[in-house]
Amino acid sequence: MTGMARIIFMGTPEFAVPILQTLLATQTVVGVVCQPDKPAGRGNQLRPPPVKLAALAAGIPVYQPRSLRREEAAAPLREWQPDVIVVAAFGQILRPHVLYLPPHGSLNVHASLLPRWRGASPIQHALLAGDATTGVTLMGMDEGLDTGPMYVQEALTISPDETAATLHDRLAALGAEMLRRHLDDILAGRVVAVPQPDEGATYAPMIAKDAGQIDWTRDAAELDRLARAMTPWPGAFTQWNGETLKVLRARPATADLPDGPSGLVARVAGGIAVLAGGGGGLLLDEVQLAGKRAMSAAEFVRGRPEFVGSSLGSAQA
Repeated sequence: MTGMARIIFMGTPEFAVPILQTLLATQTVVGVVCQPDKPAGRGNQLRPPPVKLAALAAGIPVYQPRSLRREEAAAPLREWQPDVIVVAAFGQILRPHVLYLPPHGSLNVHASLLPRWRGASPIQHALLAGDATTGVTLMGMDEGLDTGPMYVQEALTISPDETAATLHDRLAALGAEMLRRHLDDILAGRVVAVPQPDEGATYAPMIAKDAGQIDWTRDAAELDRLARAMTPWPGAFTQWNGETLKVLRARPATADLPDGPSGLVARVAGGIAVLAGGGGGLLLDEVQLAGKRAMSAAEFVRGRPEFVGSSLGSAQA
């Protein structure tokens, strides 16, 4: 096809906002579909998702169905008469009556190098696994979970101090740029999709709130990856003196460590470390007790000197 395509965009969280903004600048977005507003904060006030705010700011109509499972729920989509549906982190499994509604079907912007990390949380799982690279795949959607044919892939190197927050922003920007460069060619048939290989397929299930619980018997490299993968949500955390202690920033300790059980807090040349499995340790940079402000580990110890020598998590006495 030639000229600007009529697009329905489906997405919900912050990851999808740069992608929507690129489509607004380069195509004709006829409607936006996102998840319903959800209660948040202490007052449980309904909070609109980021994509809704971006769409309303641009004057684009927004549809927020609780489910698109029933065919009648897709009626507004048919009225918009799209050429293609573009999806990025929408949050619902789409049925055939949605996937194949437009003449060009549905295109997904997925934050991994498929077939690795199909599923809801590819960014976090790439970090947890210690992957050296990840990237974005523009793919045609079918009825499987991220199993459709691939149009374009581009890779990013994961830096040693990468968190889910920083990687999220880089991948969202890359996905938006890839759409800007390739969507017209995809719709015109100048880019042909290839099937995903079965070899190397892995699954990235949704991250649960308790996924950030630190098991100090794990080795330091694994705990470092956990802390970075759980930033900003749900956060890495442990228990101290019956309270939840969040580990906001940490890194593997390189200084000599004392002998002791996993979970023991020790003062070392580089600061405050917690002994981990395998003889290593995690150097704490920034921590936060539940209900308190975040602070450096050094400041935390100045106010709570008994922290040094105590045990954390399941290793507590």
